[in-house]
This record gives sequence, structure tokens and C-alpha cells, in this order.
Amino acid sequence: MSAKSVCDAIGKTHEFMLALKKAGFDDGLFQQTINSRGNKLAKAMYSAVTGGAQVDDRFELINTFSIVVPKNYDHATQLSSFNKKYRKEFYYYNEAITDKNYANATTKLEPGRSLKVKVFQIKKTVTSEDCLEYLRSQKAIFVGAQGASLAYEQGKGELPIGRWTASFDEKNALWADGGHGVPRLDRDSGGGFEFYLGSFVDGWGDGRCLLCFCDESSDA
Repeated sequence: MSAKSVCDAIGKTHEFMLALKKAGFDDGLFQQTINSRGNKLAKAMYSAVTGGAQVDDRFELINTFSIVVPKNYDHATQLSSFNKKYRKEFYYYNEAITDKNYANATTKLEPGRSLKVKVFQIKKTVTSEDCLEYLRSQKAIFVGAQGASLAYEQGKGELPIGRWTASFDEKNALWADGGHGVPRLDRDSGGGFEFYLGSFVDGWGDGRCLLCFCDESSDA
């Protein structure tokens, strides 16, 4: 995690603690929460603050960064433009990731749109449907391959080393050739990248990650 991300996380934690204190939580309750077996009190506190939202310990937030859709962005040509500009930076690039194959993204981005990108590490093996359900709970917008390309372009240094990081879309928006391909940015232990396609039908194991795109103004 970058120094900026650490500072942002500390600031948000401070704001969260102040909000809890205003709501009546005291130091004693905080300590009980820290010491609670199985984090039961922590989960109850989170549920109270989020209006009853369920804690899903299969996913863990490990980083957050921001991107802005460029002024010259064109959904119809984004992937071909990205290929021409960055292809040589990847030691593997799946040639099926094209504007034609991924034209039907659920959300077609517009120039100037500000996005918050969250990176969630998967802690237990989950299905693609599990991932989609969790992303919906985070108020994510589904931007598929185009979103992945912008995440690389503006935040590749924020992506976890030694991890596969998937940019999901609804199943029917994904290119299918025998199976539906989920765009992935894979960063190896040396920092090198692949632009790959994972299989929607396969499970996503421990250590894989999700890209979660939200509007910058979102409270999620």
C-alpha cells in the first residue's frame, strides 16, 4: 500500500472513531470490541453503523485509489487504443480483449467521470456469482475490461504484487467463446503484468483480488 493510501486509511479511521464517539460509543466499549471472541462485537458495531449491512469475511479491503475518465475517452475504441499504447508493457496480453468482444459493458464510462477504485482480496474460495453479489453490496458499477484498462493506466502501482485482480461485469456482458472471460490484471512477484481472461465458471481462490469501481461521491 502506498504512503498516500496509508495516510488516507488513518484519516478515515480517525473520522470513523469520532463518528462512533458521537453516537455514544466509549473507550470501554472499544476495548471490549477489540477483545471480543470471533470479532462478534466488531461485527455488531459495523452492522449498527452501516444500517444492518452484513459483514462478509471472504473479502478484505487492501487498497483504494482514485481515477478520472480521460477527456478523450471513447468507449468504442478504448481497448484498441490501450492495446496500441501499452501492449509492449505486458509480457502476456490476451488478444481476445477487444472493443468488439467487450462492447456491451454494463456501464459505458463517460469522459470526466471520477471513480473510486477499491481492491478487495479474496480470503476464501468463492464463485463468480459470489463476487458479483459482493460488488453489488458495495454499490459497484460494472465496467469490465475498459475499467481494468483505466485502472492499469492510472493506478498500476496500486495493484497488488503476486495477485490476480479481476474486473467483473455481468455474465451476459462478458465475451464468451465456450466460456465467459473475466478480464484480469495479473501482477507477478517481480512486478510484471499480464492482461488476462479468467473463466467465469471457475472458482476464485484465496489470494485473488477484485477491482470494485464506485462513483467518487458514493458512500460505499
